[in-house]
Amino acid sequence: MPELPEVELARRNFERWLEGRRVVRVESEPARTFRGARRAGLKDIRGKLECARRRGKYLLLGFEANRGLLMHFGMTGKLVRRSQGQVEAYSRMRFVLDDGQVVHFRDPRLFGRVQPAQADALLALPVIRALGPDALLDAPDGPAIEKALGRGGRHLKVALMDQARLAGLGNLHAAEALFRARLHPARKVSTLGPGEWRALAAAIRATLAFALEAEGADELQYVEEPGAENPFFVYGRAGLPCRRCQARVKSFAQAGRTTFYCPHCQPKRQEPRR
Repeated sequence: MPELPEVELARRNFERWLEGRRVVRVESEPARTFRGARRAGLKDIRGKLECARRRGKYLLLGFEANRGLLMHFGMTGKLVRRSQGQVEAYSRMRFVLDDGQVVHFRDPRLFGRVQPAQADALLALPVIRALGPDALLDAPDGPAIEKALGRGGRHLKVALMDQARLAGLGNLHAAEALFRARLHPARKVSTLGPGEWRALAAAIRATLAFALEAEGADELQYVEEPGAENPFFVYGRAGLPCRRCQARVKSFAQAGRTTFYCPHCQPKRQEPRR
């Protein structure tokens, strides 16, 4: 579930939690979280946080002595802060701070990834270099998104989720952006007109801004987690009334994922907007 807004909020939280603090040590257990990376490099991470960056869904952390970490949260990963000695289920890695607090990388399903690397080399890692424009940092306009996604025959939502084309959007926020833009998820990219590309760019910006505001908290609670509220327009709301027109939100399988949309607000047959 963690996409650009969730990783951006994690970045902001981590930066705030470590302000004026020092990392005493980093702890971890063997897990597929490290995906063959040299877990031994974690023992060298200590001292102050010198930079916390994000590209797409990746978090890039730099510490003293040019020590760094690349993090991807996968489907369930998150950073949580706890008091020292407090047990945290599914903790795969821990930053022990000098004030007795501990920041855990919690990842129940083990789809996340952690890779130690030199801090000044993080942006040059192949997985980062392979990313397309960042949907928030680069704020691409309509023509830029059209250029990034191409003019092929792929479905629009599938193209939006291609990280090599546009970095940061996943199943949730791609669906929300398309709802805001009044575009059907299965429209072919090649059928969009200039007005629709402009509407999509504006919708992506609005979707990210909304998520950053709605989800902003000391500890993120993902919409799929038990007891979590769903503030979104269509995601996870199949069978419920559309919050714009009251029609029933529908869902269908698309590229192995469940896509949510409003059939009234997002008709499949549309004339390109100029």
